[in-house]
Amino acid sequence: MKKFLLFVFTHLVAVGLGFALGIYALPILIAPAAPTAADVKQQVGQTAFTAQFKRDLPGSDALHWGEGTVSVGTQSIGLAGRLAPGPDYKLYLSPEFVETKGDFLRVKPQMVLVGDVKTFENFLVPLPAGLDPARYTTVVVWCESFNQFITAARYR
Repeated sequence: MKKFLLFVFTHLVAVGLGFALGIYALPILIAPAAPTAADVKQQVGQTAFTAQFKRDLPGSDALHWGEGTVSVGTQSIGLAGRLAPGPDYKLYLSPEFVETKGDFLRVKPQMVLVGDVKTFENFLVPLPAGLDPARYTTVVVWCESFNQFITAARYR
C-alpha cells in the first residue's frame, strides 16, 4: 500500500509540475517573432513620450516584471526591452501611476485598453483610432487571465 501511495503521489507531483511548466512555456512557444529595437523605434514614429519599465516595482516579482524603454507615439506604443513571459498580457493607459494589483484594480475603470501584448522581448501595440495618449500618464502591462500586475511606467 505504501508503494502505491508513493507511486500516486510522485505521479501527481510530476503532472502538476508539467502543467505549471506548460503554463509558463506555452506563451513563449506560440509568441510571434518579436520586433527588433530598431523596428520599435521606427514604428513608434514621432515619439511623444518615453518612460522606463523597472523590475523593482512593489507589485512586480520574480515571475511578473518588465524592464526597458517604453515609447509612446502618435500611432503605437513600443517597448525596447523585456517582459516576463506569460499568457494574455494587455496594455493599458492609466490616468495615474499604478504599481500594484490593488492600485490597478482601483483605477481600472478610468483606464483604456490599448491592445494585446504578444511578444516578451520588445513589442509594438498600435493605438486605437482617436486615442490621445496625452490624456493619460502611465503605461501598464496586466495579465488578464490571472489578474496579475506585471509592470508600469509613468511617461508624463
